[in-house]
Amino acid sequence: MQKFTTLRGVAAPLPMRNVDTDMIIPKQFLKTIKRTGLGKHLFEEMRYEVDGKEKPDFVLNQPAYRKAAILVAGENFGCGSSREHAPWAIMDFGIRCVIATSFADIFYNNCFKNGVLPIKMPKEIIDKLMDDASRGSNAIIEVDLEKQEIKGPDGGTVHFDIDPFRKRCLLEGLDDIGLTMEKKYEIDDFEKKQKEAQPWLHAAE
Repeated sequence: MQKFTTLRGVAAPLPMRNVDTDMIIPKQFLKTIKRTGLGKHLFEEMRYEVDGKEKPDFVLNQPAYRKAAILVAGENFGCGSSREHAPWAIMDFGIRCVIATSFADIFYNNCFKNGVLPIKMPKEIIDKLMDDASRGSNAIIEVDLEKQEIKGPDGGTVHFDIDPFRKRCLLEGLDDIGLTMEKKYEIDDFEKKQKEAQPWLHAAE
């Protein structure tokens, strides 16, 4: 998993409540098990007309936000079904951080497992960040995970909370597999001892 340390980039404003996972990545794109290629379908029904043409009013279709690295959203972001494709699509588009007043629990957990940092902030802070993000290409926000700080375009800084274990996983780029591999030597030692103590379990090897 890609490490997350400091992120500095354009923030796109999405002032919507209850953005569900089907809005983030519609069900017809869930057949793949690859984590790549989904970014072009992020917010598919909001970004494109039925004939495939872009909707110019949607924020990610506007020139200033086409390469947004941060998304500022409303409350209950990521509600709906538990599809892990939602953070895959966000990550593949190039967004590494979503800042909102609240998140659906499963989506929130899935973000951490896929290298996306979800940050919960009070409404008054979200309103300020949403205003900052409305500045277009000047909407540069910096997120420092080590310091747990968000710095706005005007230099103002706010602190955010994060679980220490999840913070470590993002800083070190550790997903579930990576965490397991940290115990590789202990696992190998256990298997060696078990093979010596119970050789019949390995007779078919």
